[in-house]
Amino acid sequence: MSQNYHKIPNLPAFVLANTHYQAYDIPATPIVKGYDFNNPFNQEEFMKSFMTTGFQATSLGQAIDEINKMRNWRLSDEPIAEDETDEFKDPEVRKNTKCTIFLGYTSNMTSSGVRETIRFLVQHKMVDVLVTTAGGIEEDFIKCLGDTYLGDFHLKGDALRPKGLNRIGNLVIPNNNYCVFEDWMMPILDQMLIEQKAGLEAPWTPSSLIDRLGKEINNENSIYYWCHKNKIPVFSPAITDGSIGDMIFFHSYKNPGLVLDIAGDIRKMNCQAIYAKKSGMILIGGGVSKHHICNANLYRNGADFAVYINTAQEFDGSDGGARPDEAISWGKIKLEATPVKIYCDATIVFPLLVSQTFAKDFHKQQTNNNNSVVAGKENGEVSANKKQNGAVSNKQDFAVEAQVLHDDEGYDIFSFI
Repeated sequence: MSQNYHKIPNLPAFVLANTHYQAYDIPATPIVKGYDFNNPFNQEEFMKSFMTTGFQATSLGQAIDEINKMRNWRLSDEPIAEDETDEFKDPEVRKNTKCTIFLGYTSNMTSSGVRETIRFLVQHKMVDVLVTTAGGIEEDFIKCLGDTYLGDFHLKGDALRPKGLNRIGNLVIPNNNYCVFEDWMMPILDQMLIEQKAGLEAPWTPSSLIDRLGKEINNENSIYYWCHKNKIPVFSPAITDGSIGDMIFFHSYKNPGLVLDIAGDIRKMNCQAIYAKKSGMILIGGGVSKHHICNANLYRNGADFAVYINTAQEFDGSDGGARPDEAISWGKIKLEATPVKIYCDATIVFPLLVSQTFAKDFHKQQTNNNNSVVAGKENGEVSANKKQNGAVSNKQDFAVEAQVLHDDEGYDIFSFI
């Protein structure tokens, strides 16, 4: 404490005692520091600065680390368990056995442009299991059939309804899109019923319905097209709570008999967690998609890694507001885990999170692959020139002809005949 304060006349001693505590135990943690924009802008350094910025920026930095941990884990990182099966004792198998990553999200993510981020993840097999709501399924297919438009949060419902426009936040969807969706889906349900009655599919489950729709849409812009193609299971325990449920309702009158077996899916979903060697959860929003993944991981005594993204608070006891610590109390996240919750609109933070994890490494690998191909081309061209020059100088009787072939990745490679 500065000695000058003792010289202030008529100042009670307790005022000084209460306002001038000396700090003795400085925490051994990073110093708070944000990005310095006086320097030329560097995207990499800018994103790294989030870790030491504080508040939710630091939570984003921690979430980046948590996701990279789940992505980088391999079974070979762990000692061989005493009860391990022979298959997983093999060093090569252990090196290639990864963490099972569950991605859960609410329907508004598919309605928004986050849909394209999710599609990227499944297109390149970066996650292993999806769980979402009915809206999270149907909005993807509807976008393949008609556009969703930007509107405004303040558009009046009584003005939109007569015009056949539906508002989701500041997004607007023409009601006609759902009519087109019905025209597309009804014949598929008819065919599914035929196959069910013929015993070709016994019985249908919500996940097999979603897989079938992903096959039928045959559109590379679709999340579930890529899930079908890459054999990524998609679970939606509340599949009837949306337009898909409306279609099933109408179909039950037009052509009754179609059955969806929920029990088949709960066993399949829980086994995804039970038999995972390591489990990671990325949960956007709350409700059924969040809880379904957490509950499945209870069967393995908790997920090893977890990232939550939502804006919900826990004071009302809601599932969405529940912090990861509450899940630890239930055995849904392991005691030794280091889970992270980011309190933020997912349309802002989730693309940033993916940009610094999945996408960053994907494009780095793509660059490395392209550089290897370029180097191979250059070596081939040098070799071709040497052979051609040798043929001319030696006046040999045979000609060297360059032929361009294509490998399986579409790259040009040189061979000579």
